[in-house]
Amino acid sequence: MTAMPQRILVTGATGFVGRHLMPQLRQAFPGATLIAAERPGGSRCPIADLHLPMDLGEAETLESLVAQARPDAVIHLAAQASVGAAFADPSGTWKANLLGTLSLASSVMRLAPQALFLFVSSAEVYGLSFRDIEAPLDEQAPLRPANPYAASKAACDIALGEMALRGLRCIRLRPANHTGPGQSHGFVVPDFARQIARIEAGLQEPVMRVGALDRWRDFLDVRDVCNAYALALKAAPGLPMGSVYNLASGNPRRIGDMLEALLSRSTARVEVVEDAARLRPTDVIRVAGNAAQAREHLGWMPEIGWDETLDSVLADWRARVAAEKAGHTAF
Repeated sequence: MTAMPQRILVTGATGFVGRHLMPQLRQAFPGATLIAAERPGGSRCPIADLHLPMDLGEAETLESLVAQARPDAVIHLAAQASVGAAFADPSGTWKANLLGTLSLASSVMRLAPQALFLFVSSAEVYGLSFRDIEAPLDEQAPLRPANPYAASKAACDIALGEMALRGLRCIRLRPANHTGPGQSHGFVVPDFARQIARIEAGLQEPVMRVGALDRWRDFLDVRDVCNAYALALKAAPGLPMGSVYNLASGNPRRIGDMLEALLSRSTARVEVVEDAARLRPTDVIRVAGNAAQAREHLGWMPEIGWDETLDSVLADWRARVAAEKAGHTAF
């Protein structure tokens, strides 16, 4: 890979993170060709210079993707990213997240051997280590995933580390939970915001159904996370291949406090009810990551305040619900 990538392939470019990442890449690498790998028949990324089809479940399409894209950098975002969906369909999660990732990485090794492969893992890979180690976890903490999504990501993480020994130019990033405008309601913060917006609009009874509120999670704004990905591309020529970097704030937040903060932004009077269907079979009470290595080697640290993040998510869902109420969209 050259010091500044000229052809950047992004899988998952039309997803929640991808929609924030593509504009940041355009700004960070103004002369680069941005290539969006997209599901056939799905939405298209308006910022991309080139659109190519991709199906994580079909190895042949992944090889064709790399051959056509001719990338010198790949940012692999595409995944089955919902923990709840992973519990519902573990085998589908493993197929997409592990087998799809390994097929893509193998194609990059064969067809674009000089390309950087930036793999987006997850802080979920540490799993039960958060329970056993009190301090914010650094990259040396054991991988002890506690759900199918985390296990699939941990398996990818380990496999790509081995592939780096055989020549894959790989960097692995392990971001903490991140949220922001545009995230679907299968995740905790947008789920809260959506319910509040629907109650305000009279589309839902004034009862919020929630999961466990006594959990603590390390949260980031998606725009800060995307900035880290861009910085990692810039720093890559000076980094050892196979490097791992946590992306985290180091300051966990209680889920119940997040809910209270969102409710404080509304005049709606709401009853909060715990919904057993939203509880996970396995869970960790407190999650906190140590991102000192990312600060040192990538020059990254979170910049967007939590209040700004909450404001943006709630505003996004109020706008979506207003459109729903007007009959334009269903959520």
